[in-house]
Amino acid sequence: MTAPQIKPATGAAYTRIHGVGGYRPVRVIPNSEVLNWIDSSDEWIRSRSGITERRWAGAEETVAEMSVQAAGKAIAQAGIAPEQIGGVIVATVSHLKQTPAIATEIADRLGCGTAPAFDISAACAGFGYGLGLADGMIRGGSAEYVLVIGVERLSDLTDTSDRSTAFIFGDGAGAAIVGPSDTPGIGKLIWGSDGSQRDVITQTQAWDTAFAKEDAVNGAGDETRWPALRMDGQPVFRWAVYEMAKVAQQALDAAGITADQLGAFIPHQANMRITDAMIKTLKLPESVPVARDIAETGNTSAASIPLAMERMLETGEAKSGDLALIIGFGAGLVYAAAVVTLP
Repeated sequence: MTAPQIKPATGAAYTRIHGVGGYRPVRVIPNSEVLNWIDSSDEWIRSRSGITERRWAGAEETVAEMSVQAAGKAIAQAGIAPEQIGGVIVATVSHLKQTPAIATEIADRLGCGTAPAFDISAACAGFGYGLGLADGMIRGGSAEYVLVIGVERLSDLTDTSDRSTAFIFGDGAGAAIVGPSDTPGIGKLIWGSDGSQRDVITQTQAWDTAFAKEDAVNGAGDETRWPALRMDGQPVFRWAVYEMAKVAQQALDAAGITADQLGAFIPHQANMRITDAMIKTLKLPESVPVARDIAETGNTSAASIPLAMERMLETGEAKSGDLALIIGFGAGLVYAAAVVTLP
């Protein structure tokens, strides 16, 4: 007797980004304020990173609140209703509760009904990972529209006494609505990881050791040692410059696109020097606009690509329908790159 066959799932042939939105916290932290924390200079910070200021969230600007604000803009731009969203994916490393996933709260507040909602931890490549998952969900037939959010409150994980990282990180949220398309709008995702280098960007300590009790003989009381982010800058820089340029080229090749056909290059906003080195390696024409959102926003990890995308569209640096090369890379070490059509 022949076993019954499972009915095949049917979904859209192609996908694209239908809308993008961002949220930037109100508080601006200029380099001059950072100099109160570390022995440095404005010139040193600018030359090392390209950062002049960053945004830090206030008490009311939670991971959920920033996400809801960014998602509302993306939903409005896409021209859909929240109840049409069939999945909510939130990329973050700074939602400080292990469970429940912050995506469930966001989905509820937006009015997404019973849409599946989950968080992913892929650091600065998180938005790219989310796009890949959304693309598969839609083409596989399990959703028509998927909300992908990259959001961080990295100020909660910043050691202001650490001269190597105190000036780098910022807060914010970026969101995108991914949905069906008549033509390919998201190219093949080139993604991966190199766990052999997992220690070069890491949280200083696990949550179970974050609160340690001192020996009663040596003193008394509980000493709170809040975890922070630590980064070994030189190996990260070398890896990003030499290896990620190769990944970016693979994404171009997989999409059948050459660098001169791009309307924008939107790399993860990690470091201006890394961006400049990638431009050189890719032989990107001067006519291709490049996202440099890091100057005013800092490194916002999973939020950096959608925030930079929104800014380029708002300022007119890039236009709807342009092809953009995006690439995210960070702790893990993880990476994700693709060519996308801008909404």
